Amino acid sequence: MISDIATLQQLATQVRRDIIRMTHRAASGHTGGALGNADLLTALYFGVLQQSPDTWRSDGQGHDMFFLSIGHISPVLYSVLARTGYFDINLLQTFRQLGSPLQGHPSPEWKVPGIHVATGSLGQGLSVACGAALAKKMNDDPHTVYALIGDGELEEGQIWEAAMFAAARHIDNLIAIVDWNGQQIDGPVRQVLDTGDLGQKWRAFGWETLPMQGNDMTDILRVVGLAKAATGQGKPLMILMRTEMGYGVDFMQGTHHWHGKAPNAEQAEKALAQLPVTEFGDFPAEI
Repeated sequence: MISDIATLQQLATQVRRDIIRMTHRAASGHTGGALGNADLLTALYFGVLQQSPDTWRSDGQGHDMFFLSIGHISPVLYSVLARTGYFDINLLQTFRQLGSPLQGHPSPEWKVPGIHVATGSLGQGLSVACGAALAKKMNDDPHTVYALIGDGELEEGQIWEAAMFAAARHIDNLIAIVDWNGQQIDGPVRQVLDTGDLGQKWRAFGWETLPMQGNDMTDILRVVGLAKAATGQGKPLMILMRTEMGYGVDFMQGTHHWHGKAPNAEQAEKALAQLPVTEFGDFPAEI
């Protein structure tokens, strides 16, 4: 576990460099949301989750579990999995290539360590997380289940079915996080289908809620720590995480235009110039 903020921030910068290089090499992928969640996944995998490549099991027994419901931002997950030792970092250069296990949406079909289920069909991840958390309670497994969902994904009705189920079954070993960046593929969420006050909504569904700044490493560790301390008290927990899509690259920030777009060579060079080279090093490949 890493608790040093400066080290975690440098790791998040390296993850962002990985994202840019992966999506550029593939000439496809979801760059904006992946960049916006680099801080969160870095904090979780390097500083929070009680799991490791040596103890990880596909059924999740005996360790914390993480579900990326917004599976299209897979580059950020692949980067942190590689950099925490789940698979060879050289594999990152094959992202979205024909025959690569690192497909656009995570899938267990390819036996990628660290991935429990296929995700990316929006609306399903929270339901799976509910089932996994309930199974842990039934098996007396004291570990926690985490799930990351998108604010645009909240337009899916299945999310609210899962919300009702988790509260009704008192699934209090579940910590869900909504990436509240205000953007989705068709434009700002408030223009596509305004989701309103998310805090009021989740509390009305019987969840405890906590606000968090998702591009602030210190706040991430603080709030996730508060959420973990609040488990076991009869209610599921929802962290309302404010992020900025494309965070770390000025021309990608705060716009839906980079939701599902990969940078060309010039754009990749410009983006990488804003993300300092770190001591952790880039994966081997031409950008």
